[in-house]
Amino acid sequence: MKRIGWIGTGVMGKSMAGYMQAAGHQLYVFNRTKAKAQVLLDNGAVWCETPAEVAWQAEIVFSIVGFPADVEQTYLGEQGVLSVNGACRIIVDMTTSQPALARKIAQAAAANGIASLDAPVSGGDVGARNAALAIMVGGEQAAFDEVLPLFQLMGKNIALMGEAGAGQHTKMCNQILIAGTMIGVCESLLYAAKVGLDQQAVINIIGQGAAASWSINTLGPRIAQGNFDPGFFVEHFVKDMGIALKEAEALNLSLPGLALVHQLYVALKAQGRGRLGTQALMLALKTLNGE
Repeated sequence: MKRIGWIGTGVMGKSMAGYMQAAGHQLYVFNRTKAKAQVLLDNGAVWCETPAEVAWQAEIVFSIVGFPADVEQTYLGEQGVLSVNGACRIIVDMTTSQPALARKIAQAAAANGIASLDAPVSGGDVGARNAALAIMVGGEQAAFDEVLPLFQLMGKNIALMGEAGAGQHTKMCNQILIAGTMIGVCESLLYAAKVGLDQQAVINIIGQGAAASWSINTLGPRIAQGNFDPGFFVEHFVKDMGIALKEAEALNLSLPGLALVHQLYVALKAQGRGRLGTQALMLALKTLNGE
């Protein structure tokens, strides 16, 4: 059993850390809002006041926070994980963040004799709750091999994609595909409603054919029910698409489909709906159609 640090106990992080705890590992936890970690604390996790305190006590530190600025503060800030020479040997950031930041953190960690993995995930709240996440990893083979049994507590599809930053680049591929799929899901169900079809009945049939996807089968029913609660926040998806567009620009790569969906989500966020789930894209399309 290992001493595991966990930073970030939000919609996904709480479930992911819970699987570590259920496997018998001792958790050292930090979150900006302590109440969101209470279930873990009640089950024996140790509360830490700063990321530095987590790193002082835990040998492997995981994080899943909100934005790249949060990642940078978590690791490189005054009270960050890398500000102390403690028990920490390996850091694993599971936030969707910038590839360049992943490389920067890896370099800073290496200077302290610490291995670093960037390991963003896909699968949303459902994947986190069911320990069925896809985990795409960048970093060194030796660190990946040591952490793999821990990844396997949280996910079912896990791969080392290359050196530091490769996990984040792979997640950008994922988010580009999700963006295109989400507009297809929403436009399909908007059309279904307009012609008088039962949206769930449509999902049941097309979700089993060539149009099948995680988005139609998992988020489609939420749209049909008018349930826009977050499994993954709109504002975080806007952040992810922005990173992908910036990376594409640096590569002189045109991604017009991604740019379109990004603008629709930006409009949704501007309407005060940034804390809704990504399936709330339906609301932006309804607005465009005067509904």
